[in-house]
Amino acid sequence: MTETAAGELDDRVRGRSWTVRLDPVGRGSTAVRVSCSRPNCAQQRLASAADGRQAAVAHLKAHLKAAAAPRPQAFCACKAESCRGHLDPGHRQTRAEPWRCGGAVVLAVVADREGRWWQVVECCSRCAAATPGAKVVSTAPAVPRPPTGSPSRTDRTATASAGLPQFSAPPPVPSGATAEPGRTPRPRPAPVRRGRPTGKIAQRVVPPGLQPVVLRDELVELGDLFRAYQQRAEPDLSLLAELQDRKARAFSTWAEVTGDGNLRLEAQRAEQAAATARSQYLNRTGRGAGADGPAVDRLLTTPTLWEHARSVLAYAADHSPLPGPEARLLVLMLTLRAAHSGTGNLVGQDIAALGLSDPHRLLDELTGCGWLRIPGTADELLASRPENAVLTTVPSLLPRDDGSGPFTFGKKARAKVSGWAQKVTSDKKLRKAKATPAARLLALTLATRATASGLLGPEGQGIARDPLAACVAVDPGELQHLVDQLTTTDWLAEATLTDTHLVGRQSERVLPLTCPLTGA
Repeated sequence: MTETAAGELDDRVRGRSWTVRLDPVGRGSTAVRVSCSRPNCAQQRLASAADGRQAAVAHLKAHLKAAAAPRPQAFCACKAESCRGHLDPGHRQTRAEPWRCGGAVVLAVVADREGRWWQVVECCSRCAAATPGAKVVSTAPAVPRPPTGSPSRTDRTATASAGLPQFSAPPPVPSGATAEPGRTPRPRPAPVRRGRPTGKIAQRVVPPGLQPVVLRDELVELGDLFRAYQQRAEPDLSLLAELQDRKARAFSTWAEVTGDGNLRLEAQRAEQAAATARSQYLNRTGRGAGADGPAVDRLLTTPTLWEHARSVLAYAADHSPLPGPEARLLVLMLTLRAAHSGTGNLVGQDIAALGLSDPHRLLDELTGCGWLRIPGTADELLASRPENAVLTTVPSLLPRDDGSGPFTFGKKARAKVSGWAQKVTSDKKLRKAKATPAARLLALTLATRATASGLLGPEGQGIARDPLAACVAVDPGELQHLVDQLTTTDWLAEATLTDTHLVGRQSERVLPLTCPLTGA
């Protein structure tokens, strides 16, 4: 027989369905009862709900493991139970068309959110996808599709006997028409939507009547492309930069057409996103260094972060309250910890890693002059460990009344730049050679004053000697000794210090720690 109503079934095999339930035993008891609708499954009694859920899930898994694979010729088990999808449209005002099954037959598990029951149903993949929380555990093997065209009743009968699934009943004969003997009416073609394309981009609905048409189509297509990009397994920064460029142009035109200032701001944000993505792509592929530049995966990945690192170095050089390279290095590291909000956590190991000769004295002097505030003593700070980090405060870095401060970067950028500086100063070869704080400070400075290929100075022309000595807080005559330390530790591959400049290049091993000069 054929399907004549939502509750009547066709002549194919009914899909399997069984339920495992978890019910309380009675009032005043924490015990629960596990039952299964499959025949010959005895009830289980457990001491607690947690044990009951574990037993119910184990029982369900055992059934699934022992159950046969989904049968291609089965019709949906939920159809026999008159689920919402299969209800006649006359009983549901919200559905304009009757539900039609489709896809391969699957075994799906539907679980109650409160963990009170678990149901296994053999149904079509479309019903499984439409059931909230359903999880497909196995799928029937694929079967060949019937030939195209309008098969006769005999062909359809042969198809059914061959085991091919027929999820939808044959379309009814239109009112007032009669079917030809031996033939079923031709199925009505699906309606063709001729409306204007609509879509969403950046959480905005593209108006169907937006003019010009080419702008509307571009916005709809861009929305689809961005959603497709989000589904990629691996990012493609070059493609993302191109999409952001197109979005910036489209939103700029959209803003001109509608006069909406928010669209213009969105276009500006897209331009910035395109520039950032393109910069990251060039940096990661090494193409930003020019034709001769090596491909380097740098710790700080964008020119913006490189400029942030330079700004903190310059600030520490201009605002250090104590003389000497050791004080300068400590001030720099404390500034990096408190750069965003004026406060930052610190432990003793952070200071010990700087190789200072007398960190206790420096901390006392910094707190004594008011540049640094700590809740306890210098000894307590030096003895602190990660589980009891000390909250330090640098008053000059606290935000002003308007919320502004000396730096413009946020928490994430601060953490990245601070991690970069710690990575440089604690470089393995510098530690093994017991490099002085002045040598580590010079390494930090040189890392921000070289080209992408490692040549020192803008365009590899070298760095002026006297300003470089001032940045490291040493006399110009002491620079040669520091340069020798960095050469010995393979930080500098080539280095020549003249009366006016330091010329040379950094070794390839430290290129990932460098912040190339923009445009160099």
